Amino acid sequence: MTTTSPASTDESPAAAPPPPRRGSWSTLRPLVLRLHFYAGLFVAPFLLVAAATGLLYAASFQAEKLVYAHELTVDDVGERKLPISEQVAAARQAHPDGTVSAVRPSPEDDATTRVMLSGVEGVDPGRTLAVFVDPYTAKVRGALEQYGSSGALPLRTWIDEFHRDLHLGETGRLYSEFAASWLWVIAGAGLVLWFSRRGARRKLRGTTGRRRTLGLHGTVGAWAAAGFVLLSATGLTWSTYAGANIEDLRVSLGQTTPSVSASAGGGGEHAGHGAAAGTGGDAAHGVGLDKVLSAARAEGLGDPVEIVPPADASSAYVVRQVQRSWPVKQDSVAVDPSTGEVTDVLRFADYPVLAKLSRWGIDLHTGSLFGLPNQIALMLLAASLILLIVWGYRMWWQRGRGSAFGRPLPRGAWQRVPPLLLVPLLAAVAVLGYFVPLLGIPLAAFVALDAVLGEIAHRRGRRKRADGAVAGS
Repeated sequence: MTTTSPASTDESPAAAPPPPRRGSWSTLRPLVLRLHFYAGLFVAPFLLVAAATGLLYAASFQAEKLVYAHELTVDDVGERKLPISEQVAAARQAHPDGTVSAVRPSPEDDATTRVMLSGVEGVDPGRTLAVFVDPYTAKVRGALEQYGSSGALPLRTWIDEFHRDLHLGETGRLYSEFAASWLWVIAGAGLVLWFSRRGARRKLRGTTGRRRTLGLHGTVGAWAAAGFVLLSATGLTWSTYAGANIEDLRVSLGQTTPSVSASAGGGGEHAGHGAAAGTGGDAAHGVGLDKVLSAARAEGLGDPVEIVPPADASSAYVVRQVQRSWPVKQDSVAVDPSTGEVTDVLRFADYPVLAKLSRWGIDLHTGSLFGLPNQIALMLLAASLILLIVWGYRMWWQRGRGSAFGRPLPRGAWQRVPPLLLVPLLAAVAVLGYFVPLLGIPLAAFVALDAVLGEIAHRRGRRKRADGAVAGS
């Protein structure tokens, strides 16, 4: 005997329950799923290359210490370090070509001093020749090409360029910017989908096939998503196109990175004229390196520091801290070469907020901010991204039940989004795409192509239905 409720027997239309209303998320979820699926599908090869090369770069810091241990360290720690001027003189005697562009005194008891020479024949113009000097004996322990403000030596430089542009120059940088532009989108969409699923936290034990792959993909992706978003945001800060837009925004907000005024007359406005590099030639210009270093020490600039000789007769020495690990030391001073007096001081504490965040973000991205733990975290993130890509392609294959290609997701997801939600969403995407062009342009191209393919499929379906109707008549 079956029991029925009164409502089930009432044939009056007024008594019928209203259809359930679809929430905003139920209409957005197919769109987010389609975005995550196709973005992951087509961007994944670029992300795979970025992850693999990024993993190598994160490991290159420790590898550099092992490969170049002879140049970077001394055999015996002496009782007293020699004056900087004597160490530079020894380096110049061994390598008289070029000009002294900077000097980094030995920052630790067992570390060598670096004397950087620019304009040396056979050395790339964008790099310097670093001469390594024993601070206790003034013995030259070797010379290597050096690149960038982090002092990357040949091994790390090669891996850095491989990660940044695949050794293809400016054209190659588009790959890394493309990957960084989409990484946060894919990670964010995946995170939303994972936590919106019922039973997303269900244990994987006992599951098989695509469900198990999905569980592994979602769990690892959820744990690593915040790191991916951070890597994406920090990577874009010095990219070609998005980076330029970010820099323009910082300029308009007055948040650019200041630099100490290197004018011998001072000024104290942190204009930074000539502060980027010293090419004046004689490192012993004026009062000399030792007095300049003493003046900087008196202002509280502890190791590690870099001394930049005057760029010309009207410029001052610049001494700046170069420690990017926590706590960050980035103070700098200008020293008059004729008197040895400090003419300008710039403290990292006085940097604008966005300048500080940019410095910390870049150093975090490159593995410098927290040293070895930072580098291990980057390697784990890179390995996680590689696994997620492999699992993602496996799910695509499993979705097609073993066919050569997985089944695509159905079209028309955006048509189910209410206009009140779709219009502001499109406006936000347009603004974002303008500031991050390697996100906006490919997205617009995909939408246009998808619309064309959808129209073609629609016409074919309509033609088949018409042919079927004629055949059946």
